[in-house]
Amino acid sequence: MSRLSDCRSGTEIIVRPFEGLNRLRADAAGMDIGAHEIMVCVPGQGETQVVRAFGTYTVDLYALADWLRQNGIGTVAMESTGVYWVPVFETLEERGFECCLISATAITRFPGRKTDALDCQWIQTLHSYGLLADSFRTQADLVALRTLLRHREQLIAHRSPHVLHMQKALLQMNVQLSQVLSDVTGVTGMAIIRAIVGGERDPHALAALRNYRCKKDEEEIAKALTGTWRSEHLFVLAQALALYDFYTRQIEACDAEIERTYATIRPDWGDPQDQASLPPAKPESHSRNAPKGVQVRRHLKRIAGVDIVAVYGISASLAQIIIVEIGTDMSKFPTEKNFCSWLGLAPHNEITGGRVIRSSTLKNHNRAGQAFRLAAASVARSNCAYGAFYRRLKSRIGPGQANVATAHKIARTVYNMLKFQQEYQATSAAEYEQRFREREIKYLQRKAGQFGFVLSPSVASPLAVS
Repeated sequence: MSRLSDCRSGTEIIVRPFEGLNRLRADAAGMDIGAHEIMVCVPGQGETQVVRAFGTYTVDLYALADWLRQNGIGTVAMESTGVYWVPVFETLEERGFECCLISATAITRFPGRKTDALDCQWIQTLHSYGLLADSFRTQADLVALRTLLRHREQLIAHRSPHVLHMQKALLQMNVQLSQVLSDVTGVTGMAIIRAIVGGERDPHALAALRNYRCKKDEEEIAKALTGTWRSEHLFVLAQALALYDFYTRQIEACDAEIERTYATIRPDWGDPQDQASLPPAKPESHSRNAPKGVQVRRHLKRIAGVDIVAVYGISASLAQIIIVEIGTDMSKFPTEKNFCSWLGLAPHNEITGGRVIRSSTLKNHNRAGQAFRLAAASVARSNCAYGAFYRRLKSRIGPGQANVATAHKIARTVYNMLKFQQEYQATSAAEYEQRFREREIKYLQRKAGQFGFVLSPSVASPLAVS
């Protein structure tokens, strides 16, 4: 180590020799996973590396785990390639290995000379020096529930086009059911469609199936149900209805499996008295796509320890998406800033020369982040603190950024609830406005004092009566 003197500033500069990187994990292995072959790299004697190929059958995965154990491997890094990594990850995790799932962007190399053997060697090298960041993965006991909920979302997405097919067939027969009903898949709409498929053509008989809660009377509904009844469109309507019913039955079967899975997750957690004291459902929080026969709110309260459904904007459906995606262990996120950055709700600043040249949220496909955005959209007009916060920002930065900022605020609330096990304390819009007004007054008083002024409230003079 030597010392140099900076003549311009008069400060002393200490020059230290660079000792290179230290290998942090000598028991690290790297994998490149493909559809038909798995390339594995482990450290060899001295500075050498040993690369071996394995198949993708289950017996090959068992042989892979045994080979890693023989070589004294404790941690394994693998790239998240499609879904090929899932059985490898779960098998090695069951065998007691520390598995690190790595994003493909974190191990990008220079172009050219790319092979599977070189990739696994590169992953092993980076992992042994501690240069790879492990991707977040929720707790193992919530993975099965997350798989079922994602599958249920796909079933709902597959069912939706058949509703459009039914509407199209009705309109082509000039049956204007969508004009007199807000939802053709409601009680009245499905009763009328099933009667049409069953052979009923009398508009007054069809209108008599109207539910008492419909806003339109039977006379107007009968006018809308006078159609041409062409055979080809009736055939399309019948097939679309059959497909809609098929997916509905599959969703109901999935709901039963979700209820069974909920019952197996942490059955000893929670106090039964706390489960009985849950507050009633929030007004206008009903979702027609919510699981049928599943006590979602009670299960989530038992699993998480707090009732995040009590937060304004978060329904039971959104709450279970949030819990299965982020888990309940907030220790993986040191601060709420790290949590919101992972959700894609925090601004990403591009800085050059000490100046922010661009600020935007990162584009990702985070399901939990999308759930918080939906929660923010649902409180836009509500009489709560989040609604007042959204409306105040909307007038200044626009609805898009105001929605992200509100979602960011709701996410911070959920983070603190899960981390410190504190229940949500609701704040009305009036209370929020009062606190905001007090903060603004303190800021103006401090600003006026910096310039030698004293801020005092004005006294309105009485109006003269003529």
